[in-house]
Amino acid sequence: MMGNERWSMEGSTALVTGGSKGIGRAIVEELARFGVAVHTCSRNEEELNAMLNQWKSMNFHVTGSICDVSNHAEREKLMDEVRTIFNGKLDILVNNAGTSAETAWRPVTQITTEKYSFLMATNFDSCFHLSQLAHPLLKSSGRGSVVFISSIAGTGGFTEGLAVYSSTKVTKKNVLK
Repeated sequence: MMGNERWSMEGSTALVTGGSKGIGRAIVEELARFGVAVHTCSRNEEELNAMLNQWKSMNFHVTGSICDVSNHAEREKLMDEVRTIFNGKLDILVNNAGTSAETAWRPVTQITTEKYSFLMATNFDSCFHLSQLAHPLLKSSGRGSVVFISSIAGTGGFTEGLAVYSSTKVTKKNVLK
């Protein structure tokens, strides 16, 4: 390979959750630059549509759908859409969507059951469930990979105000075989 030539992943497919901003957006764009057909999701329709238009203008092959990954039924709908779009095969699942919504920097005693449940459903349950749902598609591709976006906060307790968030971001590996 010459200096600035890049390797290609042309023909590969990926689902990146939470791809309309931040780390997810960077992942979507990098995969698209490598020739991957990417599907992403976001809770925010306006943000998602703006990014889909931008990616289209960049000639990236990116599709998207509205999905709150904290919701079991919406995760199932998302995976049905992915199954249809990618003809039953998925090469890469990136479990990126996450939140610290109103739990970061608060002592555990100040976090309501509702906020705790939403955080766990978004940051932890969704990763497990989407990996389960994606398993047949990843297996059909013959080379499926699952990537979990974690956080340094998951390596230890930095402060009592991050205890609940940190527990959802523990490094996850060897989930599926």
